[in-house]
Amino acid sequence: MTDTTARVRELHLYRKYFELVAAGTKTIEVRVKYPHLEGLAAGDTIRFRIKGTEETCDVRVLRVAEYESFEALLDGEGPAKVNPSAIRDEQLANIRAIYPPEKEALGALAIEMERLD
Repeated sequence: MTDTTARVRELHLYRKYFELVAAGTKTIEVRVKYPHLEGLAAGDTIRFRIKGTEETCDVRVLRVAEYESFEALLDGEGPAKVNPSAIRDEQLANIRAIYPPEKEALGALAIEMERLD
């Protein structure tokens, strides 16, 4: 039997990305395909938190897509959905500054989301 119950997962975000999610302008979150994110699915809730604070923002997962690289993800999803305040090449550099090549090699996840009230 498979558990199809929606879950709440807590993930950390840097303040600049948190503010874009809270404003509802960032609709795609980029993550490495870590084992702890396996099974993340539409209907789940993500509670984003700025590390070391009590500030949170809840979103509902609408869709999860897998990509081989961050470059493929940005091309497939569109950079404006990932970070509407930065151009594609800047976003790619910022993502790769967070996740080194050995992490990117695990695969990339595009998590489409909508802000919950």
